[in-house]
Amino acid sequence: MAVNSRQHPLEIPPPSAKDWPKEEEENFFLLDPDRKRDVLPQPFRMIHKLVMQVFESAVEIIEEREMLREAQKRKVQPTKCFPTAEFQVTERANCLAVSGKYIFVGLSVGLAAFSRCDLKDVCAWDAAQREICAIHASALGNEGHVLLAVDEMGLAWLFCFHRESFLLIKALNEVEDISQRSLCVEVVLSRGGDYAGILLQGNAEAWLEIYQLPKDSWLTEMEENSRAAEELAGSERRSSSSPVELPVPAIQAGLDIKLDPPELLLTVRPPKPITGTSFKGPLDALKEVGDGSTFGLGYNHLIKDSQWELQDAIFCSTYQEYLEAEGVTKEEMPRYATFHFLLPSRILMAPEMEVEPDIPVGIGVHWYGNHNFCLYLLNPSLKDKAGSDLKPDLVWPCAAPIACSAVSSCSRYLALAGEDATITIWDKHLGYPLSVTAILEERFIRSIHFLYGSSVASDETCGADPVCCGSDPVCAIVQLLVLCTDSSFYLVRAPKAGKSSITLLADRPENPNLTVSAVMPVLAFPSAVLIFCWDGTVSLMNTDTSQTVYCFCTPPSHAVAPAWQPVFTVDSTNSCLLLRGDEHQHVDEFFLSKATHSTIFVYDFNSYPLKEAIPKKPDLRFKPMQELQWTERCNIYLRDRFRFLPERQEVLLEMEKQKYWDCLQARAAAMDKEREKVKGEKKQ
Repeated sequence: MAVNSRQHPLEIPPPSAKDWPKEEEENFFLLDPDRKRDVLPQPFRMIHKLVMQVFESAVEIIEEREMLREAQKRKVQPTKCFPTAEFQVTERANCLAVSGKYIFVGLSVGLAAFSRCDLKDVCAWDAAQREICAIHASALGNEGHVLLAVDEMGLAWLFCFHRESFLLIKALNEVEDISQRSLCVEVVLSRGGDYAGILLQGNAEAWLEIYQLPKDSWLTEMEENSRAAEELAGSERRSSSSPVELPVPAIQAGLDIKLDPPELLLTVRPPKPITGTSFKGPLDALKEVGDGSTFGLGYNHLIKDSQWELQDAIFCSTYQEYLEAEGVTKEEMPRYATFHFLLPSRILMAPEMEVEPDIPVGIGVHWYGNHNFCLYLLNPSLKDKAGSDLKPDLVWPCAAPIACSAVSSCSRYLALAGEDATITIWDKHLGYPLSVTAILEERFIRSIHFLYGSSVASDETCGADPVCCGSDPVCAIVQLLVLCTDSSFYLVRAPKAGKSSITLLADRPENPNLTVSAVMPVLAFPSAVLIFCWDGTVSLMNTDTSQTVYCFCTPPSHAVAPAWQPVFTVDSTNSCLLLRGDEHQHVDEFFLSKATHSTIFVYDFNSYPLKEAIPKKPDLRFKPMQELQWTERCNIYLRDRFRFLPERQEVLLEMEKQKYWDCLQARAAAMDKEREKVKGEKKQ
């Protein structure tokens, strides 16, 4: 078999010099030194170009890191604060909640409760073997707490915690046929535990369910069961000669306790797209309109389908080039919503309604991609409409789709941020916008948060009028923190008298590791905000000076996990931060799901000199009327006039509402009757 073999060794041929340019030696100073490499043969020119690109990229990276290092050196280094206490949980901690003197932890298997005083394990629940992903808790009074938890399968679990024992009440969205199960994506528990709301998603739609919790009957029944457990423990102690005694919670857990289930109060569905009118004429539309005192969703109109189609055709032909560049997306039903429980205010209730100032009377809902902020009254008479399409009692339309919203702790102020970066702060008590500002840069708003001065100052002065919850001083300033998607911060200041302002607190970070994962205002200190970053740092910013004053660090053996979605909660009552930390071998994403335990670190704000770094603002002294500006004098005059509004409003409602709208509707009915009569005569 013939084999081809090389007879001579492989050699690299020498480069040819015949095509090299021959330059005269006396003209060498006229040549560009950078062009010398251009006369090299092709392989060497390509290699040289690649090497230079790598070298230049490396130099740019080094210079960027040096600049960041120098910028960090020039900054004032914040004071490091280490944990004041810590405790271990046997499973991986997914969520935290604090209510009263207990700390509730959602684990990879079940729930656990710890004492706030000594941080010891009190009770655990793992009967369903479910991983708890979110948890909310609220105190009911008399050592009772209500808990609302969501597991990894999208089930919403309602618990009652009493005398150091968990009592399962109901899984709110559990059905027998698992194929018909709806997933819970959001839960909200009202302060005081009077109401609970869950956002559910089905196969093709989403809806919101509001439940009324019978907390009074729960407390009564749990007290009776506690007394029965104590009597049973006493009888067993007397009849048994053994010195071992069972604790009352253990005996109470063995009893078959069944609490009353919550009552479905409202079912709120997303607004349907506006279509052509179904009315035959203006008289039919007038009969469907209410008293005309509020805005609606726009369904009662007289625009036909052909008019909508003609309008769309004209719009598409006019802006065809822009629509082709952007692309036209078909409008779909929204599948996500943000909702808040709202305390009493003049906007939500009539003057004759008797309500308690601490119990919500309504909810505010806005659906993703929708322009309207809808308000619904939590009226028990509406429970028979739970399965029908519920109409909002009040609609606040916005110029752009609502991106996010926030409600102050006193529930007086409402902030709406649109997708066009416009921020509006409403005074729900007076019913007018307190501030309308916009971010001029092309940025998208991620979340908004009210700061200390927006809630505490109003809570202190709301006792004079229980309905007008939050009667702020004349010169009080409402502050709103705005977080954008690029991790930049803005602060909106809206004074009661004067022009509002917006200030850039922190621009977009150049280092990707400093991307913000979460923020949380600290109500115990004015103008204080906790900032969580991707690199695991937790810092405290003073929004008055835009400086980071403190950095809450974990021990060297631990790190915040997961850094992109930290597990934490702020106890506003005891002024402390609870933060989950894992050992370094568990911080990696591969080991994160394998972690068998977690450590919860406690940072007591009272143990650090936070009051010196963030001092409380001095109280505004009372100014005589002569020293105030004209805008402030007008505000005081209007506020005094507003106190007598309920009496005048009752008269206006009786005179105007009944006189005008009833007359119009009666006239429409008479004209309709006359029209039918004329048609009957023509047929004859």
